[in-house]
Amino acid sequence: MKQHWLLDPDITFLNHGSYGATPIAVLAKQDEFRAQLEREPVRFMNRELEPLLDAARAELAQFVGAEPADLAFVPNATAGVNAVLRSLDLDKHDELLVTDQEYNASRNVLDYVAGLQGAKVVVAEIPFPIASPGVVVERVLGKVTDRTRLVLIDHIVSQTALINPVARIIAELRARHIDLLVDGAHAPGQVPLELRELGATYYTANLHKWVCAPKGAAFLYAKSNRRLGLRPISISHGANATRTDRSRFHLEFDWTGTFDPSAWLCVPEAIRYIGSLVEGGWPEVMRRNRELALAARDLLCSKLQIEHPAPDEMIGSMAAFPVPDGSFEELQDLLFAQKIEVPAMPWPRHPKRLLRISAQLYNEIGDYERLANALVALTA
Repeated sequence: MKQHWLLDPDITFLNHGSYGATPIAVLAKQDEFRAQLEREPVRFMNRELEPLLDAARAELAQFVGAEPADLAFVPNATAGVNAVLRSLDLDKHDELLVTDQEYNASRNVLDYVAGLQGAKVVVAEIPFPIASPGVVVERVLGKVTDRTRLVLIDHIVSQTALINPVARIIAELRARHIDLLVDGAHAPGQVPLELRELGATYYTANLHKWVCAPKGAAFLYAKSNRRLGLRPISISHGANATRTDRSRFHLEFDWTGTFDPSAWLCVPEAIRYIGSLVEGGWPEVMRRNRELALAARDLLCSKLQIEHPAPDEMIGSMAAFPVPDGSFEELQDLLFAQKIEVPAMPWPRHPKRLLRISAQLYNEIGDYERLANALVALTA
């Protein structure tokens, strides 16, 4: 499988989760769109772009189980989180609920918006290691009050790699008439998505990670009754457009200023191409990656003589585990000196630290055996 990517053959690459990796064939498709744009920029931007975006959006909608009308392209999940939170009308009586495992960029947005409007940020503490998904449900619902305006939660946590039970949480919050914003940065391509059935008020996710689209491809989903007040973080021509042939949602989000739309337009090619690499398509891609992640976790926990930090049902194509105390930066650098690219991070704070592995089609169990041997030598 490695032949399909440009990855350095001398590096054991176990960090697909950070920025993904785009296959050569998808990059070639991106070059085609860029050439089409540069041959006649005005024709492309003014006449060709909207139909191309609509076609790409339709294929994305099928992949994530949503209506095209409910989806807007954004450059990354952080932009999606910004758009939702900065569109809220809050006051000092409102509470915004988040977990202590929320991605740092998204948490920063939440704190910023709450500070501007005087709202209160309430934090649910989620343990890691963790015994079951029910712990997350219990901890989150235990912080809900009659003032909770919105809950922000990761679908798959970046640091601990846990798959949160978002469907159960959504059902409970819906009964309480509370909105939920799901930060699904890692979810598409790692777990099956059916956004219509999931029922989140808002859902934003990256497509450059597990879908392997080019960097700059992500989406924002919003329920139809929440789209009217939702604004992109860059206000542009769509804000006062008089057109009636397109929704205000798409008029604003599809054009926030001159940009390179090729990453968005390549999403269908990435979906098609990755799904074509194995017999069985995307379900088999996800199954293989998850099985490899679980096998790698078992191997590493055995070598390090530690217990599994999370149940299998909370693991997708990534897994995290604690390593002996010390500098996370030093450990990451020492591993990279041995040509192993894997993220270490302080958790929950220095000197405690975690290591997170990813499993993609180009990985094999020998990659993790190399990591395990290096870790044993470095942490002995």
